[in-house]
Amino acid sequence: MSTNAMIDLALDRVDWTALADNQEQLPRIYTPGEVLMPEAGFMRGHGTFVEDENIKASVAGVIEKVNKLISVRPLKSRYVGEIGDVVVARVLEVGQKRWRVDTNSRLDSLLLLSSVNLPGGELRRRSAEDEQMMRRYLDEGDLISAEVQNVFEEGTLSLYTRSLKYGKLSQGILVKVFPALVKRRKMHFHNLPCGASVILGNNGYIWISPTKTDDQVGGEGGFAQNLTEVVPRNEREVIARLRNCILALAKCKLMLYDTSIQYAYEESLKYESRELLQQHVIFDIGEQTQARLRDVDLMD
Repeated sequence: MSTNAMIDLALDRVDWTALADNQEQLPRIYTPGEVLMPEAGFMRGHGTFVEDENIKASVAGVIEKVNKLISVRPLKSRYVGEIGDVVVARVLEVGQKRWRVDTNSRLDSLLLLSSVNLPGGELRRRSAEDEQMMRRYLDEGDLISAEVQNVFEEGTLSLYTRSLKYGKLSQGILVKVFPALVKRRKMHFHNLPCGASVILGNNGYIWISPTKTDDQVGGEGGFAQNLTEVVPRNEREVIARLRNCILALAKCKLMLYDTSIQYAYEESLKYESRELLQQHVIFDIGEQTQARLRDVDLMD
């Protein structure tokens, strides 16, 4: 049995003329252990260490200089949370009056029982009965959307879901990308015109789900799930296409937000969903999306 294989050479995808013209504008990438500058007169920041009276890079990345503070911004890193960030997280453990959750950060995050809505949105003090019912609210493996309430000194994040737009997530797809690719904006919950909803977590976890109707939103304090409801085939195809579009944008290192995702979805309609996994299709969608975003910026 023989099959046809498509081989794309990276050599054919590189615009060598543009690369030569922009050589002076490209940032300098430092490798771990490489000397940045002498220690005299400078202070070392994140991603650096001092050795033999020289400031050296401890991670691979780009140098950043703020007055006399020298730091290295890594090319790839774990999520570093800030107060007010919207995150998508997975429950790892149910503890005493708290849940331990994974937010793609260096340390596990905490969700306190006092920081969640009670079923039905009831407002009252948490009792011993609520503590015994914690597994009925959120169990190991559940996915949630939440907001960062506090950042402790060691880097642990404290989350809260005291709003009906946050809470347990139901049917959908989780996509993981580098946190730096998610653009920070005021709104991270989007109902896209293509017929699906996305939650763009600042931690690099993106949730794609069918769009809810007005009567399905809220009412259960963020603990409602519709796992028995059958999602129509056309909605599943839209979700799968969106997932492949987001991965294509991430592969091309393009920033992820509602406009870029919608443009990528529209550019992908000339392909089948399974074709979006091919390298030449990924780069075609990335180039077309980048061109449309550039045109919008010029118009503004």
